[in-house]
Amino acid sequence: MLHCIGVSYKKADVAARGRFSLSSSAQTLLLEESQRLQIEALAVQSTCNRTELYAYGATSQELIDLLCAFSNGAKEQFHEVGYVYHGSKVINHLFCVGTGLDSQILGDFEIIAQLKKSFSRSKKYGLINPLFERLFTSVIQASKRIKNETKLSSGATSVSYVSVRYMLDRIPNIDQKNILLFGLGKIGRNTCENLVKHTQNDHITLINRTRNRAEKLAGKFKLIVKDYAELPVEIRKADVVVVATGAEQPTLSKSLIHTDKPLLILDLSIPKNVDDDVLDLPNVTRLHLDELSKMTDATLEERKKDIPKAISINEEVKADFYAWLDTRKFAPTVKALKEMMEALSQQELLQQQKKHPHLDPKEATLVSQFLIQKITNRIANHIRESDNREDSLKTIQEVFNLDPHV
Repeated sequence: MLHCIGVSYKKADVAARGRFSLSSSAQTLLLEESQRLQIEALAVQSTCNRTELYAYGATSQELIDLLCAFSNGAKEQFHEVGYVYHGSKVINHLFCVGTGLDSQILGDFEIIAQLKKSFSRSKKYGLINPLFERLFTSVIQASKRIKNETKLSSGATSVSYVSVRYMLDRIPNIDQKNILLFGLGKIGRNTCENLVKHTQNDHITLINRTRNRAEKLAGKFKLIVKDYAELPVEIRKADVVVVATGAEQPTLSKSLIHTDKPLLILDLSIPKNVDDDVLDLPNVTRLHLDELSKMTDATLEERKKDIPKAISINEEVKADFYAWLDTRKFAPTVKALKEMMEALSQQELLQQQKKHPHLDPKEATLVSQFLIQKITNRIANHIRESDNREDSLKTIQEVFNLDPHV
């Protein structure tokens, strides 16, 4: 059976999500352990909004154990803020997550890229079975249709966009302010691109532990790059600091801030990368992504109108997935029947060659394969169209003495 366990913004605050977040290296270790446990299929998703494990061939308790083993979360905490889904509820949930309907910011389509990455990573470890392959492909298909056929993702929709929108709406003369962007992972890069796109600011400074990454992005947009060692100096100059470092521990604390002028700090990291002690400074305002995500604008309100259409598309694609899933129930019987007929055909062909030495084996084999395929197709169609598939399957298995599980 399919199982999904996880924590998300709906029940878990930033601190709780931080405890259960999984770094890239932790995800790798978790997948390796899943291999060792011989779990048939498993995918890991860890973003700023949620950490989830999807699996087939493992119990929900085994998944909770895995999550707690490779994160800083405890089982007691999980039972307070986590959730568990089984069977069709997993399918419904994954469709909602993958199409942005369950995102903290409605229509956030960055999630589908993250799901694709999760799928690819699991595939490398041999943890994707045919069921997962079809399920993830269906979710990706639904996401693409919703993006093309609705306005659910109209305009920019992401944490990085919302942070820039906040600056534009609440900071006068934002084009003239000094903005420091600290950390250039995916969210940091997207924030940088949104800043360049939506402002005329040429006072944007980039700092990253790996300077090469900062220089590459700065060259694209003609921005300023400073060394990591210069962080305190650049904070002193800044009016706004955007922290997107994605570290396990805080990367910015009160000890790095040496300025008396008003300073806005936007923390876009999970877990929090800005220490709570910065709030001891009267000139500092800190906002985390949860607070930013609650702020809506007219664009977001407009998107809500397309929720019914997006749900309808999800239901259409889900119906196709369930139809495929239904055919899988009788596929082993049809396969066993085909294999039995092929074996009989080979035996008969050998017998006929002894009686008729001039018989062309290639031509006889082609005719035999054609007939076998025609018969199996007809039987498959009969089962598919039957009002009682279980009875039809049972009859065919009894008549031909088939064991589809062998």
